[in-house]
Amino acid sequence: MNQNSMAIAILCSHLGAGNDVKPLEPKEWSQLEQIIAAQHLQPAELLTYSTEDLRARFRLGAQQADRIARLIGRSASLSFALSKYENMGIHIMTLADEEYPVRLREMSGSSCPPLFYYAGEPCLLKQKGAGYAGSRNASDEDIAFTRKTVQKTMNCGYLVVTGGAKGVDHAAEETALNLGGNAIAFLSDSMLGKLRDPKTVYAVQQGKLLLLSVTNPDSGFHTGIAMMRNRYVYAQSDGTVVVRSDYQKGGTWAGAVDNLKRQYCPTFCWNNPAYRGNQALIEQGAVPIDEGWDGDLSKSVQTEGPETCVQMNLFDLM
Repeated sequence: MNQNSMAIAILCSHLGAGNDVKPLEPKEWSQLEQIIAAQHLQPAELLTYSTEDLRARFRLGAQQADRIARLIGRSASLSFALSKYENMGIHIMTLADEEYPVRLREMSGSSCPPLFYYAGEPCLLKQKGAGYAGSRNASDEDIAFTRKTVQKTMNCGYLVVTGGAKGVDHAAEETALNLGGNAIAFLSDSMLGKLRDPKTVYAVQQGKLLLLSVTNPDSGFHTGIAMMRNRYVYAQSDGTVVVRSDYQKGGTWAGAVDNLKRQYCPTFCWNNPAYRGNQALIEQGAVPIDEGWDGDLSKSVQTEGPETCVQMNLFDLM
């Protein structure tokens, strides 16, 4: 980890943080990053500043400067925590690292997380991806459609990107790995829990599966994190397939509507007449697909019959 990356981790990671100091949230880091850039400095230089230096150099209020200074002071406890997780195969990447996903770096404003915890090969982030989203309580029909569609998108050269949840997400990831493909999962809760599964550990060790999360590796489920996780899936994908969505409720619906608005990638939706949520998403602009779809995410409209298809960032200136 380079010094700029370590500085971001010290300021933004919740690892080793006591109850007396709160790490910077993405929006707060984004604001501080702009101040640092305006001073033509790098994040690592903050680690040498005292509270008085921070106030004088960056014109910060007393409370904000004290908070940053106290975060800097916990560098030793953070290093210890990072070392513990590295022994478990869990690492950290920040906006200052080359491995950080380019597509997420381009997310607007404070939506871009300053860091990710990860297990696996970051090089998978450079591959084309097909996102998958759908109900945790998926039916047998949903799972069957998911598995067939994953095979098609894989034939077109896409790895699978999911939110790592039960149901559709799990079926998509499992299918890709069983077929010898690769997968990326953005988790909203315990990465350690995911790594208790021997099959998951094997896939990670073989470089076939990459797990990422913005939350601590041992943390529990948090609705807000889960909603943002959906955005990362869309942003990392060349196109995302919605297998099943409830109507106007649930994470799948919220994520798909958000993407239709922000256009991180094209939204493809199973045109199942029995699913009111799916039909509503199609009415809002999602591309309808069915069993005859060829899996090519580069197409914005469906073709007949199957085909074969083999905020300016501070660190961009360094």
